Amino acid sequence: MLELDHVSRQFGGLQALNRVQMSVPAQKVVGLIGPNGAGKTTLINNISGLDHPTGGSIRFQGEDITTTPPHRITRLGVARTYQNIRLFGEMTVLENLLISQHGRGKATIFDSLIFSPRFRHEETQLHERALTLLERFHLTEVADDRAGNLPYGDQRRLEMARALATAPQLVLLDEPTAGMNPIETQQLGEQIIRLRSEGLTVLVIEHDMSLIHQVCDEVYVLNFGEVIAHGTPEAIKHNPLVIEAYLGHDDDGAA
Repeated sequence: MLELDHVSRQFGGLQALNRVQMSVPAQKVVGLIGPNGAGKTTLINNISGLDHPTGGSIRFQGEDITTTPPHRITRLGVARTYQNIRLFGEMTVLENLLISQHGRGKATIFDSLIFSPRFRHEETQLHERALTLLERFHLTEVADDRAGNLPYGDQRRLEMARALATAPQLVLLDEPTAGMNPIETQQLGEQIIRLRSEGLTVLVIEHDMSLIHQVCDEVYVLNFGEVIAHGTPEAIKHNPLVIEAYLGHDDDGAA
């Protein structure tokens, strides 16, 4: 579904990504891990169109999206969450879910002005979809609350619900459990597994290795912008290069 071919990103003299090769199969959950500063969020930014590679190419379902702007990538079926939450804080929870769906609508401005049957039908569908997502992520009781006033865990869930509201085929999750307690993390992991069972594909950045083991079919490891390992979560756990990347090595060269 997603293919990265020798993707590089250079910022002046800093090589943030260096010839990254990655394949994300359809209907799988793929983990992306690595130490802080390894280039993980930079890679997600390049896939989602917020940034663009200085070398290599990115293809989504066979289409080259290397230089495609983010709104077009969203319409192609790619959604994402952010390491730093980016909700519309002054809007209600329900409004956040409604506004995220309008890029999928077919009604025109004229339809909205005359309140046409097509416009009314679309608005009903969007509202029903939003209510379904509120229930799925246990946010129904706070539907009319300002998003910025929600507890941190609820904001994380809302951001994931908002990503799903765009009807994606590929979901990019950038540290979705940051700040969550173990119970919340377990519950979010169950939601990620549910996405896979519903036919979606997920690429998840995460530091919580228990979640990686819970949800991922395979894992890529970045270090200094390069892929240093790829395999099952269990194989990655015991890979000496991965252990060294996280723990370093002593003066004798032992990890």
